[in-house]
Amino acid sequence: MRIDDPGLSWPLLTLDRAALEHNVTTVAAAVSTAGAELAPHVKTHMSPELWARQRAAGAWGATLATPTQLRTALGWSTVPRALLANELVDPRDLAWLRAALERGDAEEVWVYVDSAPGVELLAAAFDGASRAGRLGVLVEVGVPGGRTGVRTVPDAVALARDVVGCGLRLVGVAGYEGPVAAVTSEEGLAAVARWCATLREAGEAVAPLVDGPVVLSAGGSAFADVVLHELTAAAGARVVLRSGAYVTSDHGHYRRSDPWRRLGAAALRPAITVWASVLSVPEPGLAICGLGRRDVSSDLDLPFPLVVRPVDGAGRLGEPRTLDGARVTALNDQHAYLAVPDGAPLRPGEVVGFGVSHPCTTLDRHRTGVVTDGDAVVEQVTFRF
Repeated sequence: MRIDDPGLSWPLLTLDRAALEHNVTTVAAAVSTAGAELAPHVKTHMSPELWARQRAAGAWGATLATPTQLRTALGWSTVPRALLANELVDPRDLAWLRAALERGDAEEVWVYVDSAPGVELLAAAFDGASRAGRLGVLVEVGVPGGRTGVRTVPDAVALARDVVGCGLRLVGVAGYEGPVAAVTSEEGLAAVARWCATLREAGEAVAPLVDGPVVLSAGGSAFADVVLHELTAAAGARVVLRSGAYVTSDHGHYRRSDPWRRLGAAALRPAITVWASVLSVPEPGLAICGLGRRDVSSDLDLPFPLVVRPVDGAGRLGEPRTLDGARVTALNDQHAYLAVPDGAPLRPGEVVGFGVSHPCTTLDRHRTGVVTDGDAVVEQVTFRF
């Protein structure tokens, strides 16, 4: 099967097999070398097929962002351990999780708390549970002005005591470094290092309340080098990294911020290309392509035109040519405005391959995609958003 076979149509999301394999193995090796464990954030793709690659490379478990994502992932029956990187406060979700753990749907699930009411809700939901030990609780540490998470180390210690006092199993502390810095400048990296030091301090303070090594967990898609360096400095701690976007990387944000190069690993490779037809060339220097906000991300950057390919009478793709100087200037729901330099005209019916910036907000616009080796389709993947 090929991407231009009659059973497929544009726009089409493709994932380069070599790039996927390179990214998964590169990050798994880098995290292991640093002495940490990896619980990749599966919210990036919500794909059982892509998760299978990550698990096969040694992932400890899967990270999810919402109770709905957690339900979906445990339903794959391939996620023995999960980390819900969020507070769980809805009694319906708490009742479901208790039942899921008692059924043996997972060996272990960790969740966040950042308030006494949150602890009380967890304790009430798991009171008398036969397998309450399968639930692990992480105190979330945030930043002033940021989103969830306690704001100080003393607050973290007080909440950790509440967790243990309610009979719940405390496993450590966690947080997300993203709100601390927007870019990987020298100042940004230093700010993330300071936040990691606070998380490390909180871990050291609650460690006496934990049965076993205290867990320190952070995100790390853009700042993995800082997170690993700072958190693994805590003697006897168990560091769990939750990077997610690495599996596909991208042509924009994550290519610019790639922390794995700063760790001495090979650069990650963008795996995503979204292919779309040139629908119209209504005026010189402008082409309209059949790709829009419903097909690609636009929250960080507009898509990047990479190549254009002619199409024969049967719909078969010809050899690609580069699109130097072309750029997307705007998106509608289903249309992209492509500015084309003089001397590089496009024709209706040709097909343009676009790179993206921010895989999370591209993949969630699709229900299926194809893994490719050149134009050959080697696997179909699903996205269970």
